[in-house]
Amino acid sequence: MPNRVRGNRFTCRSLVVAASAALMSLTLAPTAAQGASVRESRPVYSYDNAIRESVWVDTRLDGDGDGRTDRVAVDIVRPREAAEQGRRIPVIMDASPYYACCGRGNESQRKTYDANGRPVQFPLYYDNYFVPRGYAFVAVDLAGTNRSDGCVDVGGRSDIQSAKAVVDWLNGRARGYTTRTGAVRARAGWSTGATGMIGKSYDGTIANGVAATGVRGLRTIVPIGAISSWYDYYFAKGAPLYDSGPEWLSDYVESPEARARCGAVQQRLVDEAPRSGDLTGLWTERDYVPDAGRVTASVFAVHGMQDLNVRTKHFGQWWDALAAQGVDRKIWLSQTGHVDPFDFRRGEWVSTLHRWFDHYLLGYDNGVDREPMADIERAPDRWSTDRVWPPRSTTATSLRPGSGTAAGVGTLTLRPARPGATETFTDDPRLDETDWAAAVDTPTPAKAGFITEPLTRELRLSGSARVTVTATASTSSAHLSAVLVDLGPDTIRDYAASGEGITTLAERTCWGASTAGDSSCFKETRARTTTVGHTIFSRGWADLGNHASDAHGRPLTPGRPYTISLDLHASDHVVPAGHRLALIVGGTDRDLIDPPPSVPRLTLDLARTAAHLPIVGGTPAFVGATAGSSEALGPRESRLGGVAEPRPIRPIPGGSTR
Repeated sequence: MPNRVRGNRFTCRSLVVAASAALMSLTLAPTAAQGASVRESRPVYSYDNAIRESVWVDTRLDGDGDGRTDRVAVDIVRPREAAEQGRRIPVIMDASPYYACCGRGNESQRKTYDANGRPVQFPLYYDNYFVPRGYAFVAVDLAGTNRSDGCVDVGGRSDIQSAKAVVDWLNGRARGYTTRTGAVRARAGWSTGATGMIGKSYDGTIANGVAATGVRGLRTIVPIGAISSWYDYYFAKGAPLYDSGPEWLSDYVESPEARARCGAVQQRLVDEAPRSGDLTGLWTERDYVPDAGRVTASVFAVHGMQDLNVRTKHFGQWWDALAAQGVDRKIWLSQTGHVDPFDFRRGEWVSTLHRWFDHYLLGYDNGVDREPMADIERAPDRWSTDRVWPPRSTTATSLRPGSGTAAGVGTLTLRPARPGATETFTDDPRLDETDWAAAVDTPTPAKAGFITEPLTRELRLSGSARVTVTATASTSSAHLSAVLVDLGPDTIRDYAASGEGITTLAERTCWGASTAGDSSCFKETRARTTTVGHTIFSRGWADLGNHASDAHGRPLTPGRPYTISLDLHASDHVVPAGHRLALIVGGTDRDLIDPPPSVPRLTLDLARTAAHLPIVGGTPAFVGATAGSSEALGPRESRLGGVAEPRPIRPIPGGSTR
């Protein structure tokens, strides 16, 4: 195991954990690491000799309608010495639909079993690293996948209950069995019940959903690139983000036998998730944000700020809801796309995760809860920290678009536009945000751009933004897009390339112990970078037909103005001195939203349009950053190069998406 793991950051309340630390150190810690002064679990247990077993936990649901309640397969690896000593241990859990169909991690690892059906390979490094340190690792097949009963319902009751039932079983509140159909009970007397859930994408989404139930025993979750509302995965205020719905994903991940018996569930996913983008009861059931008040687990969230699969609105709205409830939380934000931190900051990640689990599951007072809350990647492999995120001085500041010296090339200032000022563009579904940004300084027919003067000092935007637009369409349907752009040269992670900001190398490093069937050695990575002339750092979309209701769209009356707000996705970006900040409003953002049925011409009422941006330091910071700049805005000859165009993304959170 590489010897390059050192500490990291965090903040917030940990009173329950601190109060129980002394007791937990007596019952949980390895014998070589006892006492109140313990700060780190050590690899004192044998991984090769660990107990590897499977249990089937009763979910108390009959999702496939076969007349018996569904059992989900739970594969477990835990230290044998602890069991022989009667020492109870905590659990790290990854509940996933991908263990058979698609694999986990950068190398797409799947579970493997021996001839007797006992688990051999557990994907990823959690088992290799943490089992020798006195943890159990539990890998749960969601209902309808791999060796589990039931049906996949894409973030609904069955998915969430698949994992919640296992937390209940670990705490003695649910029934487990030694086989899928038998009556011999399996009990988790070896477990303290203290559980931490972790996982990327779909797996992290399940962790969010289980935490939102308030289940007792779930002490912490680590959602990586995770969904917080499934509606927002498929739609943005009525605008479809993919040309298919959740039934496609369900069919993709289900086991062959589940696919044959789950037709009714599949049909419900079609019938109750209309392509109109209306917010139905199916989507409400799959929105975890309103239940943030039930979360008692701490949350360590990780997200790529250029994730175009599980877009950053998901962590932004979840984070804000958790903050409002005072939940212990920590966050890492990278420049990558949909990438696990093990593949962009490996040594620091494993060290921080180790200390996080030691604190919240073993009760060690190692200070991780008192360190800065946020780590943010400012440039490839260059990180900064914040004691609180967003910084306390962050204020929603309203910037107003105005007319410039040429059509479609306007200003972005604190001053409202004069009454009657407009900009007009025609939706062109062949173009995307990179096309708009590259031509932001020139009049083009498919977008309207609004630009500040060059900044005299840096300007930081931190958190979620909103753009309110008043628009008149020439047809009965229209989609709108808004993006924020940093206009200026930079070197960034190439999130649009294969790997989404990383390059996978041939060299391997090892993170824990290995067996013949389960290696702890994984391919190293390095940052994949590109030099750009502009950086798009926040986006948002909407169907203008949803102007009166987020829940339901309606046909537009051509020639009539409508006002709608577009939620721009959370980010943290510093626009350097000398660069310009731009807001671009367009129609269809190709490959990121689907086009409307018609091709509208849209006219923006600039006096009734505004961008409400989370500026650190608020209005005074914006005034200070734009003071003294006298460069006149107008058409420019050069095109500003960016990353390659976004490619079509298959709606598979965490699977093979590009």
